[in-house]
Amino acid sequence: MPVKYRISVALVPLFALLAGFAQTAFAQTTTEKLPVKRVVLYKNGVGYFEHTGRVRGDQEIKIDFTSSQLNDVLKSLTVLDLNGGKITGVGYNSVAPIDEQLKALRLPLGQSTTLANFLSALRGSRIQVRNGAAVVSGRLLSVEERTTRKAQEETTKSLEVAVVTDAGEVRTFTLTSGLSVRVEDHDLNEEISRYLSLVSSSRDQDLRRMTISTSGIGDRSVFVSYISEVPVWKSTYRILLPAKADSKPLLQGWAIVDNTVGEDWKDVELSLVAGAPQSFIQDLSKPYYTRRPVIELPETAMLTPQTHEGTITYDAETLAPASPPPMAAPKPGSFGVAGGVGSGSGGGYGPEYGRNAGGVVPILHGIYGKVTDPMEAVVANAHVTATNGAGESQTAESDSNGEFRIELPPGNYQVSVQSIGFTSALQKNVQVAAGPRYLSFKLAVGASNEAVEVTSESEKLEPAATGEDLGDLFAYNLKEKVTILKNHSALVPIINSHVDAEKVTLWNSSSGRPLRALWITNSSGLTLDSGSFNVIENNEFAGEGLIDPLKPKERRLLSYAVDQAVRVEVQDDAESKPVTHIKIARGVIVQTSEQVDHMTYTLRNTDSAVRDVIIEHPVHDGWKLAKDLKPEETTASSYRFRVKVQPNQTATLKVDEFEPIESKLALANVTDDQINLFFRQKTIKPEVEQALRKIIQQKNEIAGFDHEIQGRQNQVNTINQDQQRLRENMKALKGSAEEKALLQRYTHELNDQEDKLESVRAEISKLELKRTESRQQLDRMLQELTLDEAI
Repeated sequence: MPVKYRISVALVPLFALLAGFAQTAFAQTTTEKLPVKRVVLYKNGVGYFEHTGRVRGDQEIKIDFTSSQLNDVLKSLTVLDLNGGKITGVGYNSVAPIDEQLKALRLPLGQSTTLANFLSALRGSRIQVRNGAAVVSGRLLSVEERTTRKAQEETTKSLEVAVVTDAGEVRTFTLTSGLSVRVEDHDLNEEISRYLSLVSSSRDQDLRRMTISTSGIGDRSVFVSYISEVPVWKSTYRILLPAKADSKPLLQGWAIVDNTVGEDWKDVELSLVAGAPQSFIQDLSKPYYTRRPVIELPETAMLTPQTHEGTITYDAETLAPASPPPMAAPKPGSFGVAGGVGSGSGGGYGPEYGRNAGGVVPILHGIYGKVTDPMEAVVANAHVTATNGAGESQTAESDSNGEFRIELPPGNYQVSVQSIGFTSALQKNVQVAAGPRYLSFKLAVGASNEAVEVTSESEKLEPAATGEDLGDLFAYNLKEKVTILKNHSALVPIINSHVDAEKVTLWNSSSGRPLRALWITNSSGLTLDSGSFNVIENNEFAGEGLIDPLKPKERRLLSYAVDQAVRVEVQDDAESKPVTHIKIARGVIVQTSEQVDHMTYTLRNTDSAVRDVIIEHPVHDGWKLAKDLKPEETTASSYRFRVKVQPNQTATLKVDEFEPIESKLALANVTDDQINLFFRQKTIKPEVEQALRKIIQQKNEIAGFDHEIQGRQNQVNTINQDQQRLRENMKALKGSAEEKALLQRYTHELNDQEDKLESVRAEISKLELKRTESRQQLDRMLQELTLDEAI
């Protein structure tokens, strides 16, 4: 029985190997291959595959995968019967882990075992030990490891088995090459055979066969899509510099593609997506076993009788469970498959389903882009119209950023743009396929009834691929079908276009050496993926480098070699200026001083040709360039200045930077010493000095009122204290003649003090009124004094 099982299992992978990867097994007569028709490769190491074929009646499609492929397939499988049939089920052989299968055996052995462990698992079983001519039968008692010392530091280890014979004797035997042990228990022999068969079959655990069942009448088309792990495709570019100065360089882009999925790609539609959509590995095909809690047995089986509370009666409606929510409707573009297969992430097939570039990025058909004027300024409220061959049109207006978007079904369109004060623009033969297409319009100044037809220079060369902008991703859709045999690799063309490029010399402080570089503008109309490039000049290799992703119309410096003819020396001088600007407004003096840095670059060209040298001067936080300095380009970390150096000549570039430092002072706190300092430093004019001194006089006047008010308040406090003393003395008088006279005296003094208090309080009120008027006058002076002058 084990022999038959082993042979039948071996035939399955052999048949799958001969038939090839991803095949369809037709149940009635023949098994035909379900060929790959479309492949989309991504930068995150996954590929999207589409298979199409024909079925008749009720048939099954059988596809073999490895376990690693099957996990991705289970996450993304989409199966469609496109001609009225249906998918009745999808199944695959689920193989339990070998450790779980071994638990079903009587032998306590794992997947990896030793001779000692194997014999220990046989304890208590009947065995026969043969050592030469001696034969002993009995039950295995134990297996022990013995250590024997032969010399001072030399030891040997051996296994010793103990057997209880039929006569009741205990015999021990050392396992050697001349000793054999035979199991006499028939059932145990079969268990050992099962164990060895399981261990042997574990080598075939990686093979998984998926069976897709279909049901219908007649011939029908079947579509299957999924994602699977594949090698990452790579980009590499060639830039061919022309001999003529009026010609544009030629950019060729190639993609390195590896076919390792085990099946030939013959005449497939190949798309290469630049970008890395999120993807992960999840072991969905592996059965999982949850951990169950272990409950200890009670110490005694005796149960004490218990009583339980009765149930309280509730209203049935109150306790009725809520009905389950209705099933959510499927999202547009998702596909449900009968037989337990849910919606997959793969794209559909046929016009009624659409196609979503590999099932990872949602479909957005249409056009989008930007409208600008000749100075690259945005044109808002431009009227954009897209018209198809049937005369049907859709319109949109550009927003405040000059951007527009129109959702359109796939087809051929002509797109026109009109705006008041500009000539209208027209672009014909705009092909809209899966995904949005980017268009840019530059409107010339003129009457709106003048039309300009927009064409692209890249159309002069036949492109190797069309591009699709997929949001954060970009796809190269190869125009020609591709054939790549299994376990082979290929270079496939993706870009063939003239580009705008200028040869320059690049220098920055980080490299220290001038580099030959191309200042390239991506006018190919396609996004350039990151990769390597090499430069061919005068039919010779000129250098190579790396390129980061480059969007259409984006400009980038690409260095590729050391410039041996240019030398750059740098001299740095710094100075400080005390006060360069003073501003007075709203009662605040703002003084600006400066730290100034003078950087001088000296460039020497020893070549016989002119050099355009690009100096990258670092951007320092808080520092500003002098007003007369205009860099040709500014990045997040550098200013780029162009310096033309004649043959065998020297040129200089002086970059002046300053860091403004502001100090603020409230006018109300200005002192005479500070005004004198301003005047000595010549930071203020005489008329401003006079205004500041009037402010100080006004402050002094207010201070005088404060002093007088405080003096009067002190008088009030003194009188109040004296009145308190008199009132205390009056309370102590008893009514004698002398005390009555003294009481009259105290009363007279209190009357005089009250008159004095009234007079002093009146004076305080007048002083406070004058102080308020003086404060208001000071506030007006502070607000009216303004100054904004550079020193």
